Amino acid sequence: MNFKDNKAIYLQIADRIGDQILAGTLTPDGKVPSVRELAAEIEVNANTVARTYDHLQQQGIIYTKRGLGYFVSPDARETIVARRREQLMQGEMDYFLGQLKAVGITPEELQQLYSDYLNK
Repeated sequence: MNFKDNKAIYLQIADRIGDQILAGTLTPDGKVPSVRELAAEIEVNANTVARTYDHLQQQGIIYTKRGLGYFVSPDARETIVARRREQLMQGEMDYFLGQLKAVGITPEELQQLYSDYLNK
């Protein structure tokens, strides 16, 4: 896995797991790879993955069954969508809209660009 410098690695791993949940690769009540399995797969320290899982558990995205491992929470998808939507609206959207205004993209042009994107 390629990591960016602008965000903690454990948060990037959490985002990746969130992406897998949203894509349906990881399903509600489905098992999540063990700490050691995921650490070996993405070539990071097991402590980093353990920190990721702790973070996801605190958010209610995964839960643990004693002796069995970690599993995706039944409402993980809704939790992820709500959190990402909130993050988008609070930070990135304001910057994005400011850039659109700065370069003169009209609401109509934006609507067409978005429609074209969805139709790809």
